[in-house]
Amino acid sequence: MKSERKKVTVASIGKMRQEGEKIAALTAYDFPTATLADEAGVDIILVGDSLGMVVLGYENTLRVTMSDMLHHASAVTRACPRALVVGDMPFMSFQESKEMAVRNAGRFVKEAGVDAVKIEGGESLTETVEHIIRASIPVMGHVGLTPQSILKFGGYKVQGKKVEDAERLVKDAKALEEAGCFAVVLEGIPWKLAQRITSELTVPTIGIGAGPHCSGQVLVLHDVIGLFSKYAPRFVKRYIEAGDLVKDAFVRYVTEVKEGKFPTLEYSYGD
Repeated sequence: MKSERKKVTVASIGKMRQEGEKIAALTAYDFPTATLADEAGVDIILVGDSLGMVVLGYENTLRVTMSDMLHHASAVTRACPRALVVGDMPFMSFQESKEMAVRNAGRFVKEAGVDAVKIEGGESLTETVEHIIRASIPVMGHVGLTPQSILKFGGYKVQGKKVEDAERLVKDAKALEEAGCFAVVLEGIPWKLAQRITSELTVPTIGIGAGPHCSGQVLVLHDVIGLFSKYAPRFVKRYIEAGDLVKDAFVRYVTEVKEGKFPTLEYSYGD
C-alpha cells in the first residue's frame, strides 16, 4: 500500500501523538529496503547502528563508526520522499564533548540528509541534546536497554525491573523531553513502566520491547522480514520468512548453473 500522505515531519509526529494515531517506525540501511518501507507508509525510518549486527556482522553495535552511519544513511534518505529519516548517533560520536556531538549531528544532516538524529542516554545527556537542538537539528531520545551500554549492563537485559531503576528511567525520559527531544525510544522495559512513561510525557514514545501502550513501535527490518535469525528477542514478530525464500532461490540458481540449465538461449543475446 503506497501512502498519499505528505512528508512526515517532527511536527506531524507530535500531532500524531496528540490525536492518538499510532506511529509506525522501522529501521532500514539501504536504498531498496528503505524504498519499500517508505512506499508502505512507514512514518519514521531509523538508520540504526543495529546495522553493525544485521548488515556488517559485528557482535554488537560498538564498532559502528560515523563513516558507516553516513554511508548507509545517505542511501536511505535518497529512498524516502515521505518518511521522517532519523540517523542513529553511533558509540563515541557524542560522548566526548558537546562540541563533538553537534559536529557529528551536523554531518548527519549535511552529508547524509537525515531529518533528525537519535542519541542513547538519559538525564546526563540533556546538555548535549540542548546543544544539538540549538543547532536546529531535531533529536530523538532513547532510554531503557541502550545497546551502546551493554558492557555496563552485562548484556542485553530488560531494564527498569527494580523500583529504583524504574524511577530513574522515568526521570531520564522526562529530562529528555524537557531538553527538547521530539520523541523518546523506550527499549527493553516492562510494559507497565512504558505505559507510565508514555502517560507522563507529552512527546511521543516509540517502543521496542516495551509493550503496546507506547505512542508507536519500531522494529529492526531484518527481524520483521526474517533475514536475521542470530538473535530472536521475545518482542520480535516475523511477518515473513524472507531468508528462507531467498536461500531457496540461491539454491535453485546454483543447481541450474551446475546442471547447465541456466542460461538458456532465452536469457542470451542473439547475433
